[in-house]
Amino acid sequence: MRVSYCVKLSSLESHYSLDLIRNILQIYSSWNDDFKYNSELVLQIRTNDMENGISLILIELGVVIIALALLDRFARRLGISAIPLYLLVGLAFGNGGILPLNFSESFIQVGSQIGVLLLLFTLGLEYTGKQLSDSLRSGLPDGIADFLLNFPPGFLAGLMLGWGPLAAWLMGGVTYISSSGIIARLLDEKGWMANSETRSVICILVIEDLIMALYLPLTIVLLAGSSPATATINILIALAVVGLLFFIALRYGNSIGKLITHASDEVVLFSVLGLVLLVAGAAQYFGISAPIGAFLIGVALMGPIAERTRKIIGPMRDLFAAFFFLFSGLQINPAIIPPVMLPAIVLGLVTTLTKLISGWWSARRAGADRQSCIRAGSILATHGEFSVLIADLGLAAGLNPQLGALAIAYVLFLSILGPILAQVIRPLRFHTKKDAPQQP
Repeated sequence: MRVSYCVKLSSLESHYSLDLIRNILQIYSSWNDDFKYNSELVLQIRTNDMENGISLILIELGVVIIALALLDRFARRLGISAIPLYLLVGLAFGNGGILPLNFSESFIQVGSQIGVLLLLFTLGLEYTGKQLSDSLRSGLPDGIADFLLNFPPGFLAGLMLGWGPLAAWLMGGVTYISSSGIIARLLDEKGWMANSETRSVICILVIEDLIMALYLPLTIVLLAGSSPATATINILIALAVVGLLFFIALRYGNSIGKLITHASDEVVLFSVLGLVLLVAGAAQYFGISAPIGAFLIGVALMGPIAERTRKIIGPMRDLFAAFFFLFSGLQINPAIIPPVMLPAIVLGLVTTLTKLISGWWSARRAGADRQSCIRAGSILATHGEFSVLIADLGLAAGLNPQLGALAIAYVLFLSILGPILAQVIRPLRFHTKKDAPQQP
């Protein structure tokens, strides 16, 4: 008499699990004549598993994009950046949040990485090789003062919290770097590009981004924990590659632009996106941060092709950049935020003061009036994408989890305070100094 066995397979985690089970069943059926292995059953399970996975990704994608649209709409009503709202939603719906959602981590990770690459690429489009060289010549003292005033507060805070020198080094980078993305958007939306303080602000941002081109590769090497000799070699290689990319961007930017230029927007989009991903991947391979590679590609494009690329790739950048900030919030357990909220606010107030000083000094050297000098500093107090990126490096390396929590809380505070403070300066202008009205 033949006995029939029924095997029920459920909730398989991956196709590798299916392959393993199939092999086991095949082997067992060859030993036991009473067991009949049905390959169609496993094939059906595989198909259903793939279909459920695809439907889940589509549903998640739709929910996330609608939520981002609502958040952006709400932020624009308030007149603030949407970045702090993205971070708050990530905290609320991540692991340990109010309503944890099972987002596909791989999907959010890839989307957020593309977002930060496009964000830094479009930031590079704002600069030309001439601006970089002019900023290094005329604004180097301003950049040095900005670094000396704003890196030590974060570094000292990390040491005082007992994190160790490496985590403190990362926290110093968090407090040092202003948000070029938020500030560029603020200057454009408020019509401040022609103001007397704007040139000083952009000059400092350029030098900060150039310093990040050296800081991030050095940080990645330090986080790798290599021996001093290996670390030195890796640092020299990284610096050499950065120098080479800078040389290509400054010397052959026009030639690269001519190769990309085409009558079709689709051709330009595919060419630019492919070039950004290619160079970013190569930069990451040589121990340089991938976003720095994307930034340098943006610098290399200049003239009409830069403006056209900015318009074509802008919506895609905004979408994936939102994923970047959302995913950064998803990685942080909100339970560890309250203990660091007070230090984040204190640190934010300290660095707001130091940014006010560095912005004041730079704008004053450029001949701006008093209120323009104050507004330059308040604009620079805004922190965002680079600060979160630096904290993510520390989290990925397994450093103190409070580093990420403090960085997120710090960015939340200053990404709201900075733009609001910059807008409050305008109505105070005519009450404190009798200057000729400037462009609002």
